[in-house]
Amino acid sequence: MKVGYRAAAGLALLAMAVAACGGGSGGDAKKPNAEQSQQAQKQMAETPAISINPVPYEQVKDGGTLTLAVGQWPSQWNGSHVDGNQIDTTDMLDTIMPQPMVSDSEANFTPNPDYLSDVKLDTSSGKQVVTWTFNEKATWSDGTPMGWKDVEAMWKANNGKNKKYKPASTDGWDRIESVTKGSSDKVAVMTFAKQYPDWKGLLSRGPHLYPASANETPEAEEKNYLQKIPVTGGPFKVEKIDEGTKTLTVVRDDKWWGRKPKLEKIIFRTIETPAAQVNAFANGELDGVEIPPGSPADLKRAKEVPNVDIRKALSPNWRHITVNNQSPFLKDKSVRQAVAYAINRDVITQSDLKDMDWPLQTLGNHVFMNNHKGYVDNSGDLGKYNLDKAKQLLDAAGWKQEGDYRKKDGKEFALSFTVPAGLPYAKTEGELTQAMLKEAGIKLTIRPVPDDKFFTDYIIKGDFDLVPFSWIGTPLPIGSLPQIYKTGSESNFPKGSDPALDAAIDAAVGEMDPAKAIEKGNAADKLIWDMVHTIPLYQRPDIQATKKTLANWGAKGYQSLDYTTIGFTG
Repeated sequence: MKVGYRAAAGLALLAMAVAACGGGSGGDAKKPNAEQSQQAQKQMAETPAISINPVPYEQVKDGGTLTLAVGQWPSQWNGSHVDGNQIDTTDMLDTIMPQPMVSDSEANFTPNPDYLSDVKLDTSSGKQVVTWTFNEKATWSDGTPMGWKDVEAMWKANNGKNKKYKPASTDGWDRIESVTKGSSDKVAVMTFAKQYPDWKGLLSRGPHLYPASANETPEAEEKNYLQKIPVTGGPFKVEKIDEGTKTLTVVRDDKWWGRKPKLEKIIFRTIETPAAQVNAFANGELDGVEIPPGSPADLKRAKEVPNVDIRKALSPNWRHITVNNQSPFLKDKSVRQAVAYAINRDVITQSDLKDMDWPLQTLGNHVFMNNHKGYVDNSGDLGKYNLDKAKQLLDAAGWKQEGDYRKKDGKEFALSFTVPAGLPYAKTEGELTQAMLKEAGIKLTIRPVPDDKFFTDYIIKGDFDLVPFSWIGTPLPIGSLPQIYKTGSESNFPKGSDPALDAAIDAAVGEMDPAKAIEKGNAADKLIWDMVHTIPLYQRPDIQATKKTLANWGAKGYQSLDYTTIGFTG
């Protein structure tokens, strides 16, 4: 199951888990030895960047229905809004909303000719100016031509100036000083006040382009796509949104000006647990299904389905534990560091990835994945399990051991570990963390909450102490830094704040030299580790079980999917 969250470089994802690992103590866990680490690196090198069964458009059968599962049903269909910033929502919107810029398997962005006839970057004036020229045929489903007004409305909703808007991310948008009309309504001229090297990602799937009517006022952003999708602009259109069964059905849009989609219809069904999704796949009810980490039984079951194809790829997605910096117990950085020392990341990683045919490699970076050229393990001492250090920091902070747990001023040190109720491996992660923290004298209660309320009612509102989920990344990892970690961002869920980190993020995001940008991204990462904003666990598997005949869909890595080419070969 995928329940996720998007950042300019990432979406957040619930991600599910597996049968109990016994919840043994953190102290029993061992760090992977040299042989295991070498094996993990070898596995990483052998895992492809993309696995989608590529088939030329002409060889894909015309017609047919693709049925897929989502783990979380949205209420907000505006992907710019913080409540609409979930990977399941984004996956569904890919079929019906514009992605003017698309990426390949090597994370290179190019204009999508269905939407853009030209894109130009000009710095001759001393300022960064991008001119977007829309395809003359590009038109919204209500008959309105796509053009500069749509880009202007997206900028106003996402630049952070009007606090009544609730953008999932202001990344990049907050560096733009104006969006104006060019030589025609089809031309948007975007002038930056500050340099932004990741500008190509602004008009992609993070978020998709929306009509001006969706974002022209804060009320429009909040309500126009709430439980409805009034205007679309893709190869498919909405046939039905069924709130009762939590199902979205899209069909070919006969007004589509691009290449005719091979599929006639796509159905997205909400099925909340991985096991139930795999059962539906095994019963022939789904054509493809994600196998999340922590579910080896589901992987085994999927492999036994006749004519199955297991597709795996390295992707920019990663699992972690977010640490609420504003929780009454966790406001003190030294206490957060104690919690980090008390959690054995290797144990949780090995538990989640055991028998998943995936490298058992812990992640040491918040920005770059293990296979990225910019990757450096910045975790330092804080990334290493050290129970003695955890106890020393807690003692120094005035939390003294009294019986099983620590107390200060008569108050017991008690945290919650909030998990989506339908995700077994999140519960297992909680059980492991619970046992580890108990050894440090910290009481941890596992708190299951409804899957469909996990983000909107708990994470976004800051109603948690510790919470596991996954960030679903994009090809532009540095671009997501402000969204997730900068003071005041709607998607800075722990409400962490450090002026030094804010400055380091600004430096990285504005650096036009790619090599220097990586250096500055890693400098920011060290500060993120120090503040204990988020405890990285591992690069998340992208494993999809599909029918062998399904073409151009699967584990896509960094590449954008082209829904006009997806279909069946038999």
